[in-house]
Amino acid sequence: MNTRIISFTDHGALLAKRLTEAFEEKYIRCEAYVKKKNPVLLENVRILTEPLKEWMKRQFSEADVLIFIGASGIAVRSIAPFVRSKKTDPAVLVIDEQGQHVISLLSGHIGGANAMTRLAAEILGAEPVITTATDLNGKFAVDAFAAGRGLYMDSMECAKEIAAKLVAGERVGMRSAFPVFGPVPEELDREGTPSVGFIIDVREDTPFACTLRLIPRIVVLGIGCRKGVEQTHLKETVARVLKAHHIVPESIGRIASIDLKQAEPAILALADQMQVPFTTYTSEELMQVRAKEGFTESDFVKSVTGIGNVCERAALKGAGTERLLIPKTACEGVTVAAAAMDYTVCMEE
Repeated sequence: MNTRIISFTDHGALLAKRLTEAFEEKYIRCEAYVKKKNPVLLENVRILTEPLKEWMKRQFSEADVLIFIGASGIAVRSIAPFVRSKKTDPAVLVIDEQGQHVISLLSGHIGGANAMTRLAAEILGAEPVITTATDLNGKFAVDAFAAGRGLYMDSMECAKEIAAKLVAGERVGMRSAFPVFGPVPEELDREGTPSVGFIIDVREDTPFACTLRLIPRIVVLGIGCRKGVEQTHLKETVARVLKAHHIVPESIGRIASIDLKQAEPAILALADQMQVPFTTYTSEELMQVRAKEGFTESDFVKSVTGIGNVCERAALKGAGTERLLIPKTACEGVTVAAAAMDYTVCMEE
């Protein structure tokens, strides 16, 4: 977690120093600042000389966690111009200047503010203040569950509906395309047909009238293409192939190909757009890959690359499995395949 602390008094700076040192012991990256004229100089606490608004604008887009040590009003006014969405906003905490209370102010579940509030309170011996309804009622929180496992949520509206049902004491549905380990909370119905629920899958499945998809980024997209293929053509081909096989684009966690394509502009652009790494392998590495049902070979591709199939082998190599989700699909100089990494759902943190 990339954490920033801002304090406004000498005592607040002392608390910031304590937190920074404790966070570093837990491998949490942290920078602490004090915004005050002539502050007491402390190790690991920097003096903020630029305007708070400018600093906040930058940190709001770069930091994972923002901690204010001071009045909650200062925190609210400082972040107000930059608040956009609970999917993207950082976690924001407020700690009073005496270190008696730690308040989870923004992005309690998805951003991890509630968890950081408990941790900071434990470090300071303070009282954690958490106001999210599911936490107060001791209920399962689907957004916290998703955030803690790196799962993409495709519908905030369904997430809100699930939370409302749980707070009202009703059960919601749960389905998973993957093995589930650990105790499942009583309020999650894995067999019935409630109207509201969530599914953990990489495919476009809707088992409930209001279905929230929780999507693990475990699909590896294998790509082969002719040199200089147009970016638009590659992008549209990939989108069409994923749609045909009902694979959710947000499930893509990596793109893979042969090392001859490591500088291919269209693939690099696609990886950048999807915000996933692009990994390449040598022909020798790809030749070692095995598949349960073999590969669809091409003599032309073999004459150019040394192997008769790039996309399927690259997808399987990147996933570390022998199971293809999408077999080789060709379209005007582009070949696409996909494989999924092994994945299990752990109910406990």
